[in-house]
Amino acid sequence: MRATVRHVADGTYLVHGTNTNWVILTDGDAVTLIDTGYPGDREGLLASLAEVGSSPRAVTAVLITHAHNDHLGSAEWLSAAHGTPVYAHEAEVPHARRDFLHQVSVGQVLRNGWRPGVLPWAAHALRSGGTADVAVTSPEPFPGSGPLDLPGRPVPVHTPGHTAGHCAFHLPDRGVVVSGDALVNGHPTSRTGGPQMLTDMFHHERATAVASLDVPAGLDGDLLLPGHGPLHEGPVRDAARLARERAP
Repeated sequence: MRATVRHVADGTYLVHGTNTNWVILTDGDAVTLIDTGYPGDREGLLASLAEVGSSPRAVTAVLITHAHNDHLGSAEWLSAAHGTPVYAHEAEVPHARRDFLHQVSVGQVLRNGWRPGVLPWAAHALRSGGTADVAVTSPEPFPGSGPLDLPGRPVPVHTPGHTAGHCAFHLPDRGVVVSGDALVNGHPTSRTGGPQMLTDMFHHERATAVASLDVPAGLDGDLLLPGHGPLHEGPVRDAARLARERAP
């Protein structure tokens, strides 16, 4: 599956896979990878690393916004094949191990099948490995709470609700917020463009997810790199406030 790489800031690349995004942060020859797409996006993931002049061996760490299959897809493969550490919020670590699964169920999808875009999205998700076993054997909590000593110096920011341990990442020196699924800029199941929340069926605790929009609303940055949808340019705080106003 193809991936489209966009250079959005110094050493910062937003990559559009198939219905999902990941982010590459570079510092010299070293790379931090934020999310990894679906399992079926692996060819695109490898191609995106090559396009920025890197390789899987250069990935210093994989940071996971959350452990849904469309973001966790190749994390265990990188860990097993190249010894790459996989980091997540401490509340998300057991989710990445698949001690439990907080992900939209087949029943929820069927009950929402009348909504525009849901069934085509579900068919794509199945083809791309949306129900595959992508458990990470040894995920670890983030090695610190401030700027991580990794390429890009990302700062984990807890934004629970979509999952209990969902995290965004703030890159204050680059004016960037990587928002994962706490704040998106479109999705195949949405007929609305621009900053928004995902459809209710995707959230583990919707009320908490709505409240977590206050977190990016308090971050400085003019580039929003979402888990789904295109790059959003403009104050991230305004994007978060708009998404909260739109939340039904």
